[in-house]
Amino acid sequence: MSIYNKIKTYLQQRLTVEQGDVLRKTIANLLAPFVSSNLTLLARLYKSDKAEFHWYTSHYMNHFRNFRNKKIKLLEIGVGGYENPKAGGNSLRMWKKYFPFGKIYSIDIYDKSALQENRIKIYQGSQVDSVFLKKITETIGPLDIIIDDGSHLNEHIIETFKILFPKLKEGGVYAIEDIQTSYWEDYGGDSKNLNNSKTAMNFLKSLTDCLNHQEIIDENYRESYFDKKIVSIHFYHNLVFIHKGDNNEKSNIVNDHKKL
Repeated sequence: MSIYNKIKTYLQQRLTVEQGDVLRKTIANLLAPFVSSNLTLLARLYKSDKAEFHWYTSHYMNHFRNFRNKKIKLLEIGVGGYENPKAGGNSLRMWKKYFPFGKIYSIDIYDKSALQENRIKIYQGSQVDSVFLKKITETIGPLDIIIDDGSHLNEHIIETFKILFPKLKEGGVYAIEDIQTSYWEDYGGDSKNLNNSKTAMNFLKSLTDCLNHQEIIDENYRESYFDKKIVSIHFYHNLVFIHKGDNNEKSNIVNDHKKL
């Protein structure tokens, strides 16, 4: 048995679960400054499943790189740990270290206030409660980043996006995790009819038309909010990013292409 495993076994035999959690968080906080620019290593330190289990962190670093040293506001839907008030918050601590000047907010259906700390604020409520979401976003102010790691129910993913995307700053990014539930019936998905408009994946696919809406030949067509604001959509395995801009930015892109 290695020295590491001997120490681990020794501590497991002598510490309570809560004491072990405190020790792990303390060690993670001590080591985090040395790897703060590497989200994958931070995820490992804080035991977030966004690294090895899902392999999301490399994509996050790519899409969030420009935000890293800015005073951003990030909202993550879902704290983790289910009904246990002291369980979860792993990714919130990871984000806190990755964005050293950022403020990290989260919502969860369960009371997770015990996990709050400096620069981490958690609200209790449903991700599809429009009144609740309106209240907290008015309190927080415009958001730079929104991450949906909540219920993963298809209906919830779609409804939450419709409510919160308008609360995102122009230049902001909206990420949706675990989109594989689009194919799982228990979550409202569908593996038999891949054109089912009620799945989150097909809703997101429909948004790709927003990128080209200027080319639609229909005199009765009217621009939607998403037409005006979505400037790019990026699909990865079980993960989607939607970048928000404005009509001027989209017009410049279109005009630049027309000059080619």
